[in-house]
Amino acid sequence: PVMFLEHKHLYRQTYNKGFNPGPDFMIPFGKANIVREGSDLTVITYGALVERTMRALKEVTDIDVEVIDLRTLSPYDWDAISESVKKTNKVVLAYEDNISWGYGAEIASRISDELFEWLDGPIKRVAALDSFVAYHPDLEDEILPQISDIADAIRDLHSY
Repeated sequence: PVMFLEHKHLYRQTYNKGFNPGPDFMIPFGKANIVREGSDLTVITYGALVERTMRALKEVTDIDVEVIDLRTLSPYDWDAISESVKKTNKVVLAYEDNISWGYGAEIASRISDELFEWLDGPIKRVAALDSFVAYHPDLEDEILPQISDIADAIRDLHSY
């Protein structure tokens, strides 16, 4: 059995619309999409934070950032992550799960375990607070990672 979960925020977003690719279209499991190539640092993300990351890059135009959209989480594309880390040597993980105990924490742990010798700085995580997500939009914005949070993490890590 396969469980496919979609992010509700991605529904009805104008940036997320496109032509119907037809009935035979499929995204391969475990194959990431390199949304943007770069050489200064890597942002590993998925879901709604892909678009927020791309918007954050408009605030950090002087930094050449590679963006990886994992697209699937089990399995995830370790080869794409490994290649990118070996190329850029710095990593930001941007995800909407809680900062503790989530996919980002697991991927950060694996990067530090298997790719430590290629890292030129700490692994930065931009994620939700360790809290339930509130229903009120203003509170939700405080709990979930925002564009400015991603841009700040990119700037901080780049200057390391």
